[in-house]
Amino acid sequence: MDCSGKFAEHGCVPDVVDVAPPIQAQVSYSSGVKADCGNVLTPTNVKDAPTVTWPTEEGALYTLILTDPDAPSRSDNKWSEWRHWLVVNITGNDINNGQVSSDYIGSGPPEGTGLHRYIFLIYKQPGPLQCDEPHQGFSSKGRNNTKAKDFATKYNLGNPIAGNFYQAEWDEYVPVLYSKMK
Repeated sequence: MDCSGKFAEHGCVPDVVDVAPPIQAQVSYSSGVKADCGNVLTPTNVKDAPTVTWPTEEGALYTLILTDPDAPSRSDNKWSEWRHWLVVNITGNDINNGQVSSDYIGSGPPEGTGLHRYIFLIYKQPGPLQCDEPHQGFSSKGRNNTKAKDFATKYNLGNPIAGNFYQAEWDEYVPVLYSKMK
């Protein structure tokens, strides 16, 4: 199953990637919700890192990127893209064994900015990556203007092999999220 038509319909192609991922990654949150090719979720639902799975090849390494191209809003995306999560050197679907470059931060769209797209992209790596980007903890510092396409080009990742996305807008959890960020 794939959601390439939805990637085009919602402008993820060409805003974030040139080619839609051919396979739909499965994204499940502990709150009981799932990303499903542009469905609407809430920041409250997605505050904790999800489980993400996709078909893998034995011995292959993968990169996972979660990005928001609508920062601070879809009509004024001067901070696009805002990186919510980056994990490299993932063996199989075991994200916990990958190298976290940017800690997971759930959706936090500013109040009154409408729906934002939160896009999961999985790339098959050509080999182990030695990233020179500094680790980003639970902080907003250095996360804006970090384009997935640029990262993929820099590390020779090609097009994503799997992906998914959801949309979210401000809810009452967003100020709590902001207060937790360093």
